[in-house]
Amino acid sequence: MPEIKEQAVALLKEFKGEAYAFGSGVIDTAPGAFAAKFGRKALVVGPIDSGWFQPIRAKVLRSLADAGVEVAETVRSAAPNAPFEDVYRIHRRIMEKEPDVLVAADGGSGIDAVKAAAALAGVGDVRSGIDPFFGVGQVTEACKRTGRSPMPVVAVMMAASSGAHLTKYSNITDPVKGQKKLIVDDAIVPPRAVFDYDVTTTQPMSLTLDGGLDGIAHCLEVYFGAAPAARDRAKRVAEPGIELVISGLLAAKKDPAGREARTLLGLGTDLGGYAIMIGGTSGAHLSSFSLVDVLSHGRACALMNPYYTVFFAPAVQEQLRVVGRIYGKYGYMEKDAESLSGRELGVAVAEAMVRFSRFLDFPTRLSDVKGVGREHIERCLAAAKNPQLDMKLRNMPVPLHAGQVDEYMGPILEAAWTGDFGKIRNL
Repeated sequence: MPEIKEQAVALLKEFKGEAYAFGSGVIDTAPGAFAAKFGRKALVVGPIDSGWFQPIRAKVLRSLADAGVEVAETVRSAAPNAPFEDVYRIHRRIMEKEPDVLVAADGGSGIDAVKAAAALAGVGDVRSGIDPFFGVGQVTEACKRTGRSPMPVVAVMMAASSGAHLTKYSNITDPVKGQKKLIVDDAIVPPRAVFDYDVTTTQPMSLTLDGGLDGIAHCLEVYFGAAPAARDRAKRVAEPGIELVISGLLAAKKDPAGREARTLLGLGTDLGGYAIMIGGTSGAHLSSFSLVDVLSHGRACALMNPYYTVFFAPAVQEQLRVVGRIYGKYGYMEKDAESLSGRELGVAVAEAMVRFSRFLDFPTRLSDVKGVGREHIERCLAAAKNPQLDMKLRNMPVPLHAGQVDEYMGPILEAAWTGDFGKIRNL
């Protein structure tokens, strides 16, 4: 494991260079040092009503003061899944206080909301509201037309999960429709990021598990869907990322406050963030966006990925053997991946994923999830046909277009409802 940790550190330095401070103790100085590069007036955004945040908030504010950065205001962060209204609320505070830089100290949803609000603050007058920026490259297009850019963000990550502090993605939710939408744009990558893995030692176990499985999903989906020219690079990031998260979750289950477990999870989920800058997530993430009212994001991805794995199996044989070896190393793969091929290999790896989810007490069938109904399957199918989410269909190792969604994604969702891999039709 020390060798894999060293490999992860080297990959993250390759990825972000001096723009990312990560590891034990960095929260004491890095937020202020980074913020000072953009000006002398900051708006701090975080979960200010949460007791666990108070010591972290104190460190961030002290760091800013030591760097000579004035805090214009500390603003309450977004609720889980970054609802539309929280993005607009944060945007209003930005426009009223006119800071030089935004310091977002939170988990993935809070940072996603600030990234979206920063885009609105920079170019939001070009189009009405946030909706036109969903999809790929829409913020960049507005920047080109105006000569402006989003307000700079120093993203201080609080949870090992989404990699929001490192990436071009912002997931925003319409709570009325129960549907998550996605901004994908290099223009919203935070120019500076901080993650002190030690701050996650007080994180609830449910959040730890959700975040870890989200990190696995990032690595897995990117590696499965990587084009041949990018596959070796994706493997170099995804393979250690998946193993670090699995070993980190096993260690965290034994010792939730242990720093070693938190370092493993932080490094692994950060590699998940690196992965989604190499390639995109696909089927499980797409379906998770329509399950936002009944499942946390990490659990939704963990539930759906085994079923998409069986669907993808004929196209991802090389990747399945790599992933199967990792799950086998930790006792979850019952068959030898090297002796299997085709759909049989996909089913064996999918079963290993299901066993790991059961160990974590995660649901493995949609029908077992409280509050889920057949309408969620219809919502998943409708979302897959939405042009703003088309990139997820195209990112799949077996790409689909909207006209194929009912024929092929429908059976995947039916399989996920029942737990029966036999329902899945391979293309």
